Amino acid sequence: MSVAFRREDDDAHREPTFELPLPPGPNLVTSRGLKLIEARVAELEAAVEAASGDEEKALRRDLRYWLARASTAEVQPVPAGDAVAFGTRVTYRLGGQTRTVTLVGSDEADVTDGAIPFTAPIAQAMMDAEPGEAVDYQGREGAIEVVAVKVV
Repeated sequence: MSVAFRREDDDAHREPTFELPLPPGPNLVTSRGLKLIEARVAELEAAVEAASGDEEKALRRDLRYWLARASTAEVQPVPAGDAVAFGTRVTYRLGGQTRTVTLVGSDEADVTDGAIPFTAPIAQAMMDAEPGEAVDYQGREGAIEVVAVKVV
């Protein structure tokens, strides 16, 4: 019989599973971000207990990611609010449009909620800028005008 028609087991033909990649750099979090990570760990631990088979494997992989994030979390102090910093809500003007974003850790970021990671290029461009200051962005001089900074 041809080798093509022999089936030894299903596992031999499955796609390999890989660990979830950890974002590069320090794991800076707000106090809210740490609570979100801890809640996710608790949720996954409960789900692993109730799961089996492939579902359990996937949940354990997710749990390993969140346990790593919890163990490396560095809660940042509340910023002063006089300049753009981690944990501030920033209103800025770019290309004639005014937008507001909150600078948070990678795991807390939610673009639909206006929370972006502090590692995002636009966040890095505005870091340490004060209200009324214009900063360079994407090769354009003074492209971003910081309108207001508020501590969240």
